[in-house]
Amino acid sequence: IVVDVQNDFCSPDGYLAKTGNDVSMVEAMIPRLEALIEGARAGGVPVVFVQAIYDEHFLSGPWKERNIRRNLDVPRCVTGSWGADFYRVKPAGSDLVVRKHRYSAFIDTELDMILRARGIETLIMTGVATNVCVESTSRDGFMKDYYIVFTDDATATTSRALQEGTLQNIRDHFGVVVSSEEILKI
Repeated sequence: IVVDVQNDFCSPDGYLAKTGNDVSMVEAMIPRLEALIEGARAGGVPVVFVQAIYDEHFLSGPWKERNIRRNLDVPRCVTGSWGADFYRVKPAGSDLVVRKHRYSAFIDTELDMILRARGIETLIMTGVATNVCVESTSRDGFMKDYYIVFTDDATATTSRALQEGTLQNIRDHFGVVVSSEEILKI
């Protein structure tokens, strides 16, 4: 599962960076993510790209209130925009794309049905932001009885403290944390 590796969240010219967030961890993570995706494809493992789409009509009252409270008035991941497009890794061949409008890729999407139809029981979690959308999707996956394998080096966020906090939370409650190298060896 490749979560939200999109220009607005990853590029130095994207929404996150323009609003003062450090995206350097993302840049460092991308080569490992590329290798993991390539290895999955070579091994016949299904790759699912999750794409956040936050058009105005998808935003609920609580989301709009949060944006106002946090002064987040810059649109991000709008359908058809550069910001919504994938960053450096892109779906290919038989890869699937699931569009989401909330942090978790399981909320009001076809992700669960896609996975169950293919008999998938284990999710290898990658992408950004570790502590928001990747963690939210992992938690919901665990609650839907998927085994969660969370990559410590093919996920990224805006600070080392946020990264480490999520990794510990996953270890303690929702799955196992491994390196992309460990997965590629398997």
